[in-house]
Amino acid sequence: MTIDQITTLVAAGESETLEFKHTTGARREAAKTVCAMLNHRGGHVLFGVTPEGKVEGQQVGKRTIEDLSEELRRIEPQELPVIERIRVNGDREVLAVEVGRGPSRPYMYRGKAYRRVGNTTVAMSSHEYRRMLMEQMHGEMRWETQPAEGWSVEHLDVAQIRRVVAEAVRREHLDEPLTRDPIDLLRGLGLLQEGVLLRAAVVLFGKRERLMSRLPQCKLRVARFRGVDKMDFLDNRQFNGNAFSLLASAERFLRDSLPVAARFESDRIERIDEPLYPQPATREALANAICHRDYSIHGGSIGVAIYADRLEITSAGPLPFDLTPERLFVSHPSRPWNPLIAQTFHRCGIIEEWGTGTLKMMDWVDSAGLPPLEIEDVNDSVTVRFRHGQFVPEQYRYGRPADRKAAILSLLYHSEDGLSRREINTHLTAVVSERQLRRTLEELKGEGLVISTNQGKLTRWKLSKGARRERERGAKGARKGFKGVDRGLIPIVAIQRNIAVIQYSERIDSNSPA
Repeated sequence: MTIDQITTLVAAGESETLEFKHTTGARREAAKTVCAMLNHRGGHVLFGVTPEGKVEGQQVGKRTIEDLSEELRRIEPQELPVIERIRVNGDREVLAVEVGRGPSRPYMYRGKAYRRVGNTTVAMSSHEYRRMLMEQMHGEMRWETQPAEGWSVEHLDVAQIRRVVAEAVRREHLDEPLTRDPIDLLRGLGLLQEGVLLRAAVVLFGKRERLMSRLPQCKLRVARFRGVDKMDFLDNRQFNGNAFSLLASAERFLRDSLPVAARFESDRIERIDEPLYPQPATREALANAICHRDYSIHGGSIGVAIYADRLEITSAGPLPFDLTPERLFVSHPSRPWNPLIAQTFHRCGIIEEWGTGTLKMMDWVDSAGLPPLEIEDVNDSVTVRFRHGQFVPEQYRYGRPADRKAAILSLLYHSEDGLSRREINTHLTAVVSERQLRRTLEELKGEGLVISTNQGKLTRWKLSKGARRERERGAKGARKGFKGVDRGLIPIVAIQRNIAVIQYSERIDSNSPA
């Protein structure tokens, strides 16, 4: 290096990759920094530069380089950093110690590991040390490739294994197996090695009851909140199960809980539903959470949280391999934390391509006209955040039982022959879960407002005679000026191509039916 290069380097100021030391008297502190840089992206430590960035140099005696080198040799595993001497003024020199990213991370100095945080050096926590050690040994000793002790094929969902293999063959991501024996199928998926079942197989295909007791981290937490914080729950549940069942549960929760914009086209009789957030993007985020999370965290889980202004999907464990949220928004290599789990998802079409998931999510979100996708890596967890940038009334979601009841009664009022549960759910402008609909109908029946005919799949629901008479009287009262009628949010039913469309209005014109 030349003095001009030193001056240019110093002008940028201290950073993650650059630190100043006035003299080699601070070589112990400097050795900590060199250790931290080896654990990070490499960098330079300059002796003979003041903390303010003034290049003064220092006198370099016979033992100066020897003492500095001896201190640096205390870093384990040993590396040989480059030490350069740059004359700056008379007999004064700057010593420049340069290291790259260490090939054998994590490194320790005097028995302790260090990392860089901005322009400072701090001790690495035991969790961070273990994580870096796991990254270094990831190819051979990661969690998913360890033997699943106490598990056998009988503890797995064999039908699911066969469905996955059949889909992988159909997509030409796997050769047609010679048998349908589950052991052979698992071996073909790389989930059985030398007759030993791997943990990845358990995560992908384990039966729910055994997973609950043996691997409680195979868990999904879902919640819906009334506002923009966690103060007021509307729904709060958790599910245990294998990767495929958790993905299905998460998607079902989003379908049941998110607002849906309904519209009709002139050449189609059925309603067209458009979810608030693009379904391919939320599915990709859920699949990524399952494939990239850290299953070694015993209390870890996947979280799905719906707020009034956003959707958040969170997974346990930080971004690996020095990935940052910023790097995920540009072209980047794909290095999944759980390659076997990710490969199985890819083979059956849940993940279409490697390394492009976040870029695709960005495109889907942008095409839907939503605010930019957000990714956050804090507190040993990664959160993907979707925002919609608009106000969605709570009533639009049928979040309250009273709203669901009013909507269903309005539908049945306009149907002389009654409706099945499926028809009721199809005609509603916001998706209601099967469980919510069944419970609401039973409550209405208990209140004497609806009746059911037939049984099983032939069951049809009608408005009771008493409820229909009350409804007719309410309609007459509405036309006479709404005497005794609540003028709050009132559900209106309009008939469009024989489809009932529920809307809400702050007021009703005196000529409209109640």
